[in-house]
Amino acid sequence: MLLRSLGSAASRSSCAPAAASALAGARPLSTRKASDKIYDTAAEAVADIPAGSKLCVGGFGLCGIPENLIAALRDAGTGELTAVSNNAGVDDFGLGLLLQTGQIKRMVSSYVGENKLFEQQYLGGELEVELTPQGTLAERLRAGGAGIPAFYTPTAYGTVIQEGGFTIKYKQGSTEPEIESAPRETREFDGRNYVMEEAITGDYALVKAWKADTRGNLIFKGTARNFNPECARAGRITIAEVEEIVEAGELDPDEIHLSGVFVNRLVKGPSYEKRIERLTLDTGDEGGITVNPTRERIIRRAAKEFEDGMYVNLGIGLPTLASNFLPEGVTIELQSENGLMGMGPYPKEGAQDADLINAGKETVTYLPGSAVFSSSDSFGMIRGRHIALTVLGGMEVSAGGDLANWIIPGKMVKGMGGAMDLVGSGNRVVVTMEHNAKGGGFKLVGDCTLPLTGKGVVDRVITECGVFDIAEGGGFILKEIASDMTVEEVQQRTGCTFAVADPLPHMDA
Repeated sequence: MLLRSLGSAASRSSCAPAAASALAGARPLSTRKASDKIYDTAAEAVADIPAGSKLCVGGFGLCGIPENLIAALRDAGTGELTAVSNNAGVDDFGLGLLLQTGQIKRMVSSYVGENKLFEQQYLGGELEVELTPQGTLAERLRAGGAGIPAFYTPTAYGTVIQEGGFTIKYKQGSTEPEIESAPRETREFDGRNYVMEEAITGDYALVKAWKADTRGNLIFKGTARNFNPECARAGRITIAEVEEIVEAGELDPDEIHLSGVFVNRLVKGPSYEKRIERLTLDTGDEGGITVNPTRERIIRRAAKEFEDGMYVNLGIGLPTLASNFLPEGVTIELQSENGLMGMGPYPKEGAQDADLINAGKETVTYLPGSAVFSSSDSFGMIRGRHIALTVLGGMEVSAGGDLANWIIPGKMVKGMGGAMDLVGSGNRVVVTMEHNAKGGGFKLVGDCTLPLTGKGVVDRVITECGVFDIAEGGGFILKEIASDMTVEEVQQRTGCTFAVADPLPHMDA
């Protein structure tokens, strides 16, 4: 019988008091046996996790989450947990279940997203939240598993993440901080500024894979790989739940994504809901997408930034829609930072796959030549300047090329996701956004008033009013104007003065 019992849950959990004290001096990974890894149930696999543990949890949105292990941990009632994970699922699924029951004390994440409970508990002073850029989070986990204590990255230089003072915990019932982040060390290499980030390791890691063999070798499926390999490497005790377990030797060694040396416990999930956060389908309607005229003008102009064969990362919302208006004869390679190169269109109804989503948590498809990879590989492409162009949205852009697009302190917390990594990479950055905020507030300003996503990182801004470049040394230059606008009208809607190109062509010509 493949699933061999290793003793009752009671007998294993009787070792729990020793487990907590033994973590700091646990045996090196190299001495762990390759046998005795398979547990009968998720409850048995997590039974000895003590209160106060630090967990590295795989998944991106709801894709590739260890849903059975999370549910078992909820049922065990283990509290005071620190969870290191890209996000916390949604209110009633994924790590959101442990937020509901108050079992998580601190989240180390890059994205709060649409999890209202996550945001509510943070702003209410009930939850500690250490927001970390997505690529930095992946690399901190990868470094922790590789025995590298720290590294330098260009991501987040000049932001509150580097400078310190970000509110990790609010005083309950107050907008005053109770815990603030410390400043990061910085250093200059070859004329560029870098931020030192410390590695992350966990007492336990909870990960999800598609298939395993009895030695713990893992294969992931589609974009469900995401953070799972990094979390598995970073855990001192790694627990993997899978959809299928086969005998050692049945997996092709060339197709194994993660060696069993990183996996201590295996459990076959009895079932998987695999909830899709944003089901998006190709309805086949004539005319394609439908957007309002203001946004369509921005999208159509953004599409002119693409060159044939270019590797591009498009942010969610307006930027992603620009790919629908590619100039004739132009083909681009779309990268999604959750681990996909060659992102295809939305699937037809019935062809959606919960293990294949984009960075916006939407269902997508493969194109011929597509490739999937882990989150650390994805941000290695970005940080290593292998992506030619990034197009993303913004809340404010300053005349110095600073970008703010991830938080309104005390009011709205979405998280930076991968934005800080994308704009800090040194690749060309184009911001697409409506010219004014709701209510008419300025978004093109002399200096940003919101916390920065990146300092001096923007090359071009496209709004419904025109196209603006950042001059060398600072300052906006109006390079193109909408055909139904005058320079005076654009100036009235802009929070600082700008230079005007001569000639000044129409952006929608």
